Amino acid sequence: MTTRATVLVVDDDPDVLTAARMLLRQHFGRVLTSEDPADIETVMAGTQVDVFLVDMNFAIGRNTGAEGLRWLERILSLDPDAVVVLMTAFGDLNVAVQAMREGAADFVLKPWQNDKLVATLSVAAKLRQSRARVNALSALPPSGEMVAGSAKMREVMNVVSRVAPTEANVLIRGENGTGKELVARALHRQSRRADNVLVAVDLGAIAESLFESELFGHRKGAFTDARGDRAGRFQAADGGTLFLDEVGNLPPPLQTKLLRVLESREVLPLGGDTPVAIDVRLVSATNQPLEALVADGRFREDLLYRINTIEIQLPPLRERLDDLPELVDYFIRTYAKKYGLPEKPVIDTAMAALRQHHWPGNVRELSHAVERALILSDGDTLVAGDFRLTKGSDDAPGSLNLEDSERRMVSLALEQAGGNISQAAASLGITRSALYRRIEKFDL
Repeated sequence: MTTRATVLVVDDDPDVLTAARMLLRQHFGRVLTSEDPADIETVMAGTQVDVFLVDMNFAIGRNTGAEGLRWLERILSLDPDAVVVLMTAFGDLNVAVQAMREGAADFVLKPWQNDKLVATLSVAAKLRQSRARVNALSALPPSGEMVAGSAKMREVMNVVSRVAPTEANVLIRGENGTGKELVARALHRQSRRADNVLVAVDLGAIAESLFESELFGHRKGAFTDARGDRAGRFQAADGGTLFLDEVGNLPPPLQTKLLRVLESREVLPLGGDTPVAIDVRLVSATNQPLEALVADGRFREDLLYRINTIEIQLPPLRERLDDLPELVDYFIRTYAKKYGLPEKPVIDTAMAALRQHHWPGNVRELSHAVERALILSDGDTLVAGDFRLTKGSDDAPGSLNLEDSERRMVSLALEQAGGNISQAAASLGITRSALYRRIEKFDL
């Protein structure tokens, strides 16, 4: 599968850069390379880099990883939402843990296995997309607090403020696009763990075969590609908060292991024989009816009780329309600043049309609508037509071409699922692999 993401590879070995360039150009929209890490700032000044793949050791004879950590810090200082994957020929668990605590998205060892490297960077690219959505679609006003003018959102934020200082596990429920990750970050920001890391894991974006290694880590030799020890997300989040998004996607065997971790407060890396103590606060999120999954035998009832000590239900946008004007205003300011455009007021008839829309994609859909309107509007104000709101399928004539219809359906499913492959596949009634084939076919 090909993504349009831009990848910057930085390594002092030209042979490594050549190999990376030849491999990654088959899977990513743009691949940039450099032998000198000092070029990173220059590239960032002129290019939107989606994923950084940076070597941890540049000076001859040094293999401590300190240079990589230093450049990680510099990249994140320039772009806090940057997604950085570090690589080294010297596998060191402590360095891996430190890198992930300091903001690295992942850690790979050289020589890499091609499929593993592509998979790692693909997940990293999705993470970049997710972070962009959180920033652009999460409805954060300049104050740094959620838009909560409506009664339902005030109730949500009241629960957040009361729960955040505790160590209780929290389950956030809500439709796609309602801002579940934003609530998780608010819980972390207001907790006693705020000075430590929050590690977010989208369980819907991880291949089932990689679940255990991603969550719990692995030891060298645990499987074919395990050329060194690697810390899992639980270890990376030690002392902080672990956010498990799309927790309903967790396979039953791993549900058992997750329950054991929550009860024992320690993880056993894949291929290891010595448990590692961890101290994390767990926040989970789902858009699935977990009780129905329990009834079907697809989700453990005891795990459900464990993860939802406190439950927070996020209302869909259609149930919090009192927040609509403030949300629209926020997105106008956000995108005007992003694109260097003038801020345009929304006329009353346009706001009325926005209130009449059902908003199946919630705040995410609203953000897209405002962004599109601001970019394409020719007038000094935003009118209803500028928002180009999608009508229901009964009202949309569209093309009768079967392939065009299939492409539209796949695009709509991906948008409504927020890029979550498992959710989009389920809504279409096809398998993940079938969806991947269509994504590649239509270059989505």
